[in-house]
Amino acid sequence: MKISTFMMPIHPPGRNLVETFKEDREAVILADQLGYSEAYVGEHVTDAAETITNSMIFLATLIHATKQIKLGTGTINLPNSHPAAIAAQAAMMDHMLEGRFIMGISPGGLMSDAEVFGNFKSDRNAMFVESINTILKIWDGEAPYNIEGDYWKISTQNTMIPEIGQGYIMKPYQKPYPLIVGTAVAPYSKGVTEMAKRGWQPISANFLMPEWVATHWPKYVEGREAVGAVAHPDEWRVAKSIFVADDDATARRYGLEDGGPYYAYFKSLSRKLVNGGRSNLFKVDPNMPDSDVTPEYVTNRLVIAGSVNSVVDQLLKFREEVGDFGNLLYACHDWMDPTLAKRSMELMATEVMPRVNAALGK
Repeated sequence: MKISTFMMPIHPPGRNLVETFKEDREAVILADQLGYSEAYVGEHVTDAAETITNSMIFLATLIHATKQIKLGTGTINLPNSHPAAIAAQAAMMDHMLEGRFIMGISPGGLMSDAEVFGNFKSDRNAMFVESINTILKIWDGEAPYNIEGDYWKISTQNTMIPEIGQGYIMKPYQKPYPLIVGTAVAPYSKGVTEMAKRGWQPISANFLMPEWVATHWPKYVEGREAVGAVAHPDEWRVAKSIFVADDDATARRYGLEDGGPYYAYFKSLSRKLVNGGRSNLFKVDPNMPDSDVTPEYVTNRLVIAGSVNSVVDQLLKFREEVGDFGNLLYACHDWMDPTLAKRSMELMATEVMPRVNAALGK
């Protein structure tokens, strides 16, 4: 099993933005140095807690600061941008990273983003599908394109000057294009099946109950089998909020209790999702009232925290619950205590994962 990292990111509103951007960059650079396989960074435009407004701009600052880690958008919210712009920018990123780029995509889940971009009352899933289809048609096709959909029309027919290159949109470095991944949030996600049919790979979100994470693998298998392909666990990425400390008392205080960054993360996120009608993500019993979805409940159900031996045991139990997967995405949280945060990432790479893989016989 590989170890990678995923950050939304979420910081306390009001923190100095220069500091949070430096902190988020440092986390990815540290992951690269520790041998993490991939790093994903999210984006939102209308959130004072999730402060990266464009994941590709942020990842571009890491191109020459990292050596081996693959950098992924986690994710590009497709309805909020023009597909031609995304196609050109993603292709440029892929060239600059010389193939270390992974393209994560989604319809976008933040309602204030949807409102500000004017698609709050639109069918954003339909916009998402049309956008990625358009992007792939641009990459597979040739100028002047002439792609017409319900939401966007793409053409350079009237302004193309072939002999000087005007009217062409860049194609990616990787052929035919970078690996495409998508974050899976819904239990029994139909989107996972559709991704699998198209050769895309899922990331199960870190804020899902293990019971719901376990539903994603059968849906992925269903999609691969539908196109005559074989699903492999290496193609499934599962994100998880984890904190490793040198002792269990520190792990509990920083990783689980009120006043720590993990509690603050789930306090913020659970309110957004419950208010957005997604309280089901935190429930196994549908009859559980929303009022019981407290930060304490969510944090204790969804965070793995402890010393090395404890985290190893909890991860092995988690894997028994959800099934075999090939890439564990360590979810980054605010570095309230940078020393503890960096120590956790180090212990994950040097102590926890070797023991987990040894126990799994991998």
